[in-house]
Amino acid sequence: MTTSLTLTRPQKAAAILVAMGKPAAGRLLKFFKQEELKALIEAARMLRTIPQADLEKIVAEFEAEFTEGAGLLDSADKMDTLLSETLSPEEVSAIMEGRQKKPDTGPLPVWPQVEQLEPMRIGGFLAGEHPQTGALILSKLSSQLAAQVLLTLEKPLRSEIMKRMVTMASAPQAAMRLVENQIRTRLLDGSSSKDTSTGQARLASVLNEMDKTQLDEVIQDLEAVGTPDLAGVKARVFSFDDMHLLSQKARVLVFDGMSTDVITLALRGAPEELVEAVLSAIGARSRRMIESELSTGSEGIALTDIMQARKTVASATVRLSREGAFELPGAQAAAEAA
Repeated sequence: MTTSLTLTRPQKAAAILVAMGKPAAGRLLKFFKQEELKALIEAARMLRTIPQADLEKIVAEFEAEFTEGAGLLDSADKMDTLLSETLSPEEVSAIMEGRQKKPDTGPLPVWPQVEQLEPMRIGGFLAGEHPQTGALILSKLSSQLAAQVLLTLEKPLRSEIMKRMVTMASAPQAAMRLVENQIRTRLLDGSSSKDTSTGQARLASVLNEMDKTQLDEVIQDLEAVGTPDLAGVKARVFSFDDMHLLSQKARVLVFDGMSTDVITLALRGAPEELVEAVLSAIGARSRRMIESELSTGSEGIALTDIMQARKTVASATVRLSREGAFELPGAQAAAEAA
């Protein structure tokens, strides 16, 4: 680009600096080498008054050449390098004004992740650890989750862990870091123990909405196509027709406080074995009331209401199992198979 004036490059640079004014030009001058400053000073002395129109052309020429030659910086890192190499730390701070370097937070905290795991998974991990380690881990969990995990453990280990929890003092930081690292690699991040419990629970919750006939058919289809981790899904699946497979203690927990109307409705048309399994788990007075109602038959009662009552009972059973109160028949079968 040409102008109406014939100026050397140092003269054009001097003109731009003069036009910028003292504060801005002063900040730039310190970046010039000594010989460059000398050339600028000599060029400035030879300058005469430059018309505004010509000055604007010089600035436009500078902008065009700068844009074409420099291009765009392709990363923030290059800009940081440029600033650090040309400015003092104080000047960089003044320019950046509030920009903060993103802190290196390291790995995610362990304990919030453990809180998201199912009690059975944590209990399985603790079963292979020293009771003192188990006590330390449970002391870092919420009271509700710690109680659920304890209920999944064998009684001897459970007693040992609880005994140590009573007398346990604050753990040294070094010991805590070792435990956290073990949890991170073996319970949370280990590829050999990848946690698929969330997906298993999600599929099981869908299957638990089906009646027994539909459920059996779908399970067979899943087996035929080789669904991975199907054993974990089966361990979480439960229907009202499986109630007789629960232990007496588990059935008592399920029906404790449950409405007799719901129980009566769920037992309408049920096999004799199933009826007896349920009635044996409730009090004598409630049993007599339910037996009296069942003796009248199921005529006039909608099948949808019966099925809904059975789903209510099954859902309560699954919830108690998830809380660690007992194991479902599917989980017991999977453990025996292993």
